[in-house]
Amino acid sequence: MKRILKILGWVLLAVVAFFAIQTIRNWDTIRRALLGGYHTHETVPPAIPGDLKRPAVLIFSKTNGFRHEEAIPAGNRFFADLADAHGWGHFQTENGAVMSPDILAKFDAVVFDNASGDMFDAKQQAALKSYLENGGGYVGLHAAGDNSHEGWPWYQNEVIGTKFTMHTLSPQFQEAAVHSENKAHPAAKDLPDTWKRTEEWYSFDKSPRLKGYTVLATVDEKSYKPEGPFGKDIRMGADHPVAWAHCIGKGRIFYTAFGHRAEAFAEPETRKMLEGALSWALRQQGEGCDAPAEPAAKS
Repeated sequence: MKRILKILGWVLLAVVAFFAIQTIRNWDTIRRALLGGYHTHETVPPAIPGDLKRPAVLIFSKTNGFRHEEAIPAGNRFFADLADAHGWGHFQTENGAVMSPDILAKFDAVVFDNASGDMFDAKQQAALKSYLENGGGYVGLHAAGDNSHEGWPWYQNEVIGTKFTMHTLSPQFQEAAVHSENKAHPAAKDLPDTWKRTEEWYSFDKSPRLKGYTVLATVDEKSYKPEGPFGKDIRMGADHPVAWAHCIGKGRIFYTAFGHRAEAFAEPETRKMLEGALSWALRQQGEGCDAPAEPAAKS
């Protein structure tokens, strides 16, 4: 019996050691995903190039919440290449101190490339809010609309317009059919009526359509298994938006739940949608929202 207990003790010790090692190795992910993330707020901004072309795009990918390690670099490259192709200025950073009136005035739109968590202090939040209300554009992807932003109710309720509830886990990544709407909008005009793509599909507590937001794409829940952990039903029903646009004051706002995987930025349909969305946010295409107020249009 003593021998058996000794063996069991060594087995238990090995199990504890294994989990301890795994916890140490994955502590950053555990903290980001399960323990509320980080709460770092930079106070010294990066230097912004003085010769920035206009219109200019601020590509922002700070992650105090879950970090999409593969998707963020792919997304940043996509938006930088897109800006270069159109002759737009661009600057990429993960420093939240860029959210100041003086710096934001140098840009015509901001892209939140899977930005997550408690990203800004109160002054930085106020600067972004004022920037958008006065004509700045916004394009948000995937984690920019997840539940890590609940600590800033204005952003969740007004910028995103709905509350993330859960994403697919049975399995996590699934191919599904996407239906496009509102072909008059630059973000949807070049999309097929229906196409298939693979994603970690987000669900929300309600459709932003209920707030008057313009839905540009929905996912067909009949084409995949809308289930979360342990088979939890995360269906939204017939109206399950995955991309939409609206105005905040004079600012043009676009959000899509696409973008968990790096492969998203190689998909022709997703690339067309994001190109149209950013063109719209920069007021290069389409209509909607009043003209931006000064000094949002000038550096």
